[in-house]
Amino acid sequence: MSNILPFYLVCDESSSMDGPPLKAMNDALPELHREIGTNPVVCDKTRFSIVTFNDEAAILQPLADLSQITRLPELRASGTTNYAAVFELLRSEIDSDVAALKADGHRVFRPSIFFLSDGYPNLDRDWQKALADLLDPAWKLRPNIIAFGIGNADPAIISKVGVTRAFMADGTMTPAQALTEFAAVLTRSIINSGSAAGDAPSPLMPSVVPGFTALPADEV
Repeated sequence: MSNILPFYLVCDESSSMDGPPLKAMNDALPELHREIGTNPVVCDKTRFSIVTFNDEAAILQPLADLSQITRLPELRASGTTNYAAVFELLRSEIDSDVAALKADGHRVFRPSIFFLSDGYPNLDRDWQKALADLLDPAWKLRPNIIAFGIGNADPAIISKVGVTRAFMADGTMTPAQALTEFAAVLTRSIINSGSAAGDAPSPLMPSVVPGFTALPADEV
């Protein structure tokens, strides 16, 4: 029986991410796969998934042991920025993922989400209710969320999403450079969390990210 800490990369695939930003993420994912997938200690304690959203949300990479897959899929930009759809999908996907891990005999710890967006959420659906459902204190599986905003993302909204940590690109780097740093922080966080001593793995969250400014926690 292993102690498992699930990580979800939740990435905006809307049209505004097309070009250098999405290319930077696609260039960084093979390195993330190599760094984590070749580390047996980290693979024993962590699982990784990619969830994307534009007009709708989708599971691009189901939760997996990165040593057991040959490559990660590429991100592709299109459509708009539907926050509600991705928060609803995450709620159901975390439920099913944790149930599957427990059925395999694992102990599962609170999931961590690294959320990335460069735009303002669609207003035709209530994304704040969907986020509240995902973070419902009565739901034992509610995730830690570390949110990153670039481009035209609203810092106030990124702060609402990033209940654990929130960061906004500070303009000192190009969007592509900032996303390279984002991917490096995600990789280090998974490796450090999976490598930490002790029986109960815990997420080691960044406090400083080059090219980003830490945002204040959203007031409740």
